[in-house]
Amino acid sequence: MARIRGGADAGLGGGTMRPRQDGVALILVLWVITLLAVIAGNFAFSMRAEARIAHNHLSAAQARGAADAGVHLAWLELMKPPADPLRWQGDGALHELVLGEAVVRITILDESGKIDLNMAPDALLKGLFTFAGLSEEASAALLDAVLDWRDRDALRRLHGAEEEDYRAAGKAFVPSNAPFETVDELQQVLGMNPALYRKLAPALTVYSRQAGMNAAIAPREVLLAIPGVNKELVEQFLQQRREALAAGRKAPPFAGAGAFFSMSSGAGTYSVRSEATLANGTVFTREAVARLSPDPKRPVVVLAWNEGEAAPPASINEIQSH
Repeated sequence: MARIRGGADAGLGGGTMRPRQDGVALILVLWVITLLAVIAGNFAFSMRAEARIAHNHLSAAQARGAADAGVHLAWLELMKPPADPLRWQGDGALHELVLGEAVVRITILDESGKIDLNMAPDALLKGLFTFAGLSEEASAALLDAVLDWRDRDALRRLHGAEEEDYRAAGKAFVPSNAPFETVDELQQVLGMNPALYRKLAPALTVYSRQAGMNAAIAPREVLLAIPGVNKELVEQFLQQRREALAAGRKAPPFAGAGAFFSMSSGAGTYSVRSEATLANGTVFTREAVARLSPDPKRPVVVLAWNEGEAAPPASINEIQSH
């Protein structure tokens, strides 16, 4: 009888252990499945993220390529004979077209329509600073700082700044005591700040090499910088200029230009702004400056090639739009 009970107990014990083992195995299987699901989910998420990144890179490359193509198209247009009625002019007019999958907005401005940072008279530079919102005192101080930066001596003007002033301000640079090589260099002048620079930059150049400006193509901010002019006079002239250009006539002379007037063409130097926008909202802006050359082997001499801000200054395109 003892043997029989032992066999029964043994049979009962074996039946209890098997469900336990099966339960542990089931839990392990569930854990493995969960782990694999998590790994698969992370992999899918990672792949989606990489796909988005790759798509963004592709869109950025497409927008950059379209913007760069717009710049080259502008140069091609400028190389057409001046008598060609379809030739694009350096008058700030807006040209909008479709290149590939991008809408490209292009403007060209002859640098002679801007104020030369190295050659402009003091009164014209000060007028520009005042137009940008500086007080009379602040404009005079910034003017002296600009003149101290570009002159060849280390003598400090009354409200200017030389090496010791930059050191005292904790700057890691000092005045170059040489002409400005680029308009961007103005950002280093003591008293300049990013907001003020953004207002001034569209009106400035270092490429015209002339004291005055060509009022026939000058932007509004350049005309308003002329001492003695007022907003009403400028607006009236801009309207007359738009009407003349739309009718295929030359722009009328600007009575307020006075001694600051110049008919120079800026030695054939043009700034081009090309902004490309894709359907998905990707935007790339290229800003370039080039001088046209009579050399057939090098018809375009690139002087500047930069990435611009997405939103162009509104006033630079005010002359007319196509």
